Amino acid sequence: MIGCLCIHGFTGAPSEVEPLVAYLKKRTNWEIAVPTLPGHGETLSLKGIEYKNWIEHAEQELQRLIEKCETVYVIGFSMGGLIASYLAVHYPVKKLVLLSAAALYVSPKILFRDMGEMVKDLFRGRLSENEMFIRYKRKIKATPITATLQFRRLVAAIRPILNQVTIPTLIAQGEIDGVVPPKSAQYLYQNIGTTAKKLIYLKESKHLICHSKEKEKLFTEIHHFLS
Repeated sequence: MIGCLCIHGFTGAPSEVEPLVAYLKKRTNWEIAVPTLPGHGETLSLKGIEYKNWIEHAEQELQRLIEKCETVYVIGFSMGGLIASYLAVHYPVKKLVLLSAAALYVSPKILFRDMGEMVKDLFRGRLSENEMFIRYKRKIKATPITATLQFRRLVAAIRPILNQVTIPTLIAQGEIDGVVPPKSAQYLYQNIGTTAKKLIYLKESKHLICHSKEKEKLFTEIHHFLS
């Protein structure tokens, strides 16, 4: 039996990877686990939570899969990509998929462009339809500065062990991602220890890569890589 763990991003929820999960469920009989990290989900309660709690929660889910399945894959989105890399170093994971993984974060150039779009939509009276506004309005209010520091600590703790990842790895990145810059994928590709690695860029995709226009192409690549 095959198990697959999918990990969402910082201030996110399983909905970030849901389209991919649905795609894999339709085409495989894998046991797929999509945990909600502590303090995360549709309502955020991040106060007092440390980055180690996020890692421990993902570890417990992975251990549960390892007990049931002979083969286990891990897929991580954004911050989840770093947690997935950590798991790949410490557990018998067979393959790793990193989606918009946050080894580096916030591309100022693209972020300013997205902000510019937001301002234009404000003047057009269409702000309530702006994707970025909808997504971040809720998060900015509900994310304490301590949680952002925990996120940065997690990145700082996991980046140095990327060279210990020795399993086949697929890295996918949107070229117009305003949260994680495209050079983050390049950084991962250069620093991950395995020689069996592949990097794909999606030209028209922003940060939420599993919800992008190019998601079918991405999901086909992932399915092919894992199978």
